[in-house]
Amino acid sequence: MLLRSLLLVLLCVGAHLQGYADDGYRLWLKYDQLADAKLRATWQAQARGIAVEGSSATLQTAARELQLGLQGLLGRPVPVAASGGKGYIQLRVAADPALGKEGYRVVSEKNGLTVTGPSEAAVLYGCFALLRHVQTGQLPTKLNLTSQPRVQYRMLNHWDNPNGTVERGYAGSSIWKWQELPEVIDPRYQDYARANASIGINGVVLNNVNASARYLTDEYVRKVAAVAGVLRPYGIRVYLSVLWAAPRVIGGLPTADPLDPKVKAWWMARTNEIYKAIPDFGGFLVKANSEGEPGPQDYGRTHADGANMLAQSLGTHDGIVMWRAFVYKAGSGDRFKQAYEDFQPLDGKFADKVLVQVKNGPIDFQAREPFHPLFGAMPRTPLVLEVQLTQEYLGFATHLVYLGPLIKECLEADTYAQGKGSTVAKVVDGSLEKHSISAIAGVANIGSDRNWTGHPVGQANWYAYGRLAWDHTLSSEGIADEWTRMTLSREPAAVTAITQVLNQSRNIYVRYTTPLGLHHIMGQNLHYGPEPWLAQSARPDWTAVYYHKADAEGLGFNRTATGSNALALYAPGARQVWMNSTTCPLNYLLWFHHVPWTQQLSTGRTLWNELTTRYYTGADSVLWMQRQWEQAKPALDPALYTDVAARLRVQHREALWWRDACVLYFQSVSKQPLPPGLPAPTRPLTEIKEQVDIYQLR
Repeated sequence: MLLRSLLLVLLCVGAHLQGYADDGYRLWLKYDQLADAKLRATWQAQARGIAVEGSSATLQTAARELQLGLQGLLGRPVPVAASGGKGYIQLRVAADPALGKEGYRVVSEKNGLTVTGPSEAAVLYGCFALLRHVQTGQLPTKLNLTSQPRVQYRMLNHWDNPNGTVERGYAGSSIWKWQELPEVIDPRYQDYARANASIGINGVVLNNVNASARYLTDEYVRKVAAVAGVLRPYGIRVYLSVLWAAPRVIGGLPTADPLDPKVKAWWMARTNEIYKAIPDFGGFLVKANSEGEPGPQDYGRTHADGANMLAQSLGTHDGIVMWRAFVYKAGSGDRFKQAYEDFQPLDGKFADKVLVQVKNGPIDFQAREPFHPLFGAMPRTPLVLEVQLTQEYLGFATHLVYLGPLIKECLEADTYAQGKGSTVAKVVDGSLEKHSISAIAGVANIGSDRNWTGHPVGQANWYAYGRLAWDHTLSSEGIADEWTRMTLSREPAAVTAITQVLNQSRNIYVRYTTPLGLHHIMGQNLHYGPEPWLAQSARPDWTAVYYHKADAEGLGFNRTATGSNALALYAPGARQVWMNSTTCPLNYLLWFHHVPWTQQLSTGRTLWNELTTRYYTGADSVLWMQRQWEQAKPALDPALYTDVAARLRVQHREALWWRDACVLYFQSVSKQPLPPGLPAPTRPLTEIKEQVDIYQLR
């Protein structure tokens, strides 16, 4: 009886393990054993152990991560020692002027592999590069992995609040448990640090740009210091978003005027206290005089006055100020132009430690935007590229949208600031204008959900951002392949099916939501679902009709010389690409032109027929995404497969919602018939409007 009971227990345990679901927590750091026995044996010969020269926290972290990864991938113990013989992977810091401060080398030598770099963080990055090489099924033969970051500060910006909410967060609450800190350190913080270090992210802004002054109090500085202590061994520094009015709100001063001596003294004293608690504190991020946030303009001062005062408060500390250029005021003309008009005249007036942080496009993280006109227009000021990983305007955590192509599209855009080839990437990395300081920022899509990002494939956006922040010359397709092999499956047919979905997903989303350069026609407040008929809001530039300008004649925002003339903000070479409605690339047509409904486009269709065709084919393409995902099913974890498959069904339903709402609304204005072969929507526009109204109330 005892033997029978024991056998039953073992069978139950075995069944449980066999059916264990991958909940997504491990992200791309899934060190599951390599299935290819020959490949595994080849790597085992190269990784008999790890020898680490040094005892610093970061070097020991690198050794532990490499050990953890290799033991999982190779299926056997890999010891760590201070020294080792043949077949041991050597980790050591070694001067190498060609690698800057953070570059690494992973090379095959006579006695085995070596991972070197000019700093401890560089060695850590090299260890992650080696693990990536093993995970993606590469051989160790004649290994020579050499890389260094092209951008100095590679930041994640969290929009997290003290109460645990996340502005524009779609993956649960904040991962920062402020009520428990500093006493309780959630183990998740370390896993978060591991994931960031694995893709080269070296800075984290912990809180929302719509900042609470509480983060500058002694109470919260202690909490921030505790988080910093977890991230530090992974080469990650912490930063804070600050409320401009903090001297009044928590400092007891009657003003926050940046030129007031008492305000200057307050900021300097507060900054010194922060550095006393966090010696490697990174600095400040500021949103000022935008969307109701206070700022130096409240006192008749400029953004440069405010930024320079904060930079002065840093003193000799190793820190920076990132000042956001996302500013716009109601009733002041085309919103497209406002950041340029505020900031371009200030070029060259910012202090050395100040960087101006600019969104990828001129409006607000739309599914496709032209590059921001400030890129290339402020040659004496280092600019930070800000992209949004959380899908505020791209279907939240419901829609599968891989953002590698979006980020890459912006980086490769040519500003023509110094002639052809003056790409946004060269502006951001400082090479075009010879800046010694450079930065890039991604608004995080991370939350407390077990799988971190809500939608399991949302992890790919975090991963792609980090890889492009490190090296913007990488292809988004190659990154998609890496992520898929490390996270989902190494089975070739599955990898092909999944990467095809990833690489097409952003274009598909654009087709069924905002084709041909339409923008900002989503539901107000939540920024979810279609609402192209929105004509009244708290301010005109929060409505949809402000942007699409649909009337009986045509559709689109005229930003040429006969309209708002926003095109004049670009260098002549860039302007030339977009200035003529008959030659403007169709993806940007309605960004810059009001086009007659009956104008024939380069596709041979009229504007109306092309618009409706894209809406229909976009919605139909989600069915193709479903079929592709189905093809990968045998190679995927059943629970993960089911999760994404269900979300794709929702995505198709909502793609039809977008299609029908926009086609019916624009048809009510254009009075054009549907092109032959396209079935009429089954719901009237009145019913769809009621659905949107109910949704917006939730």
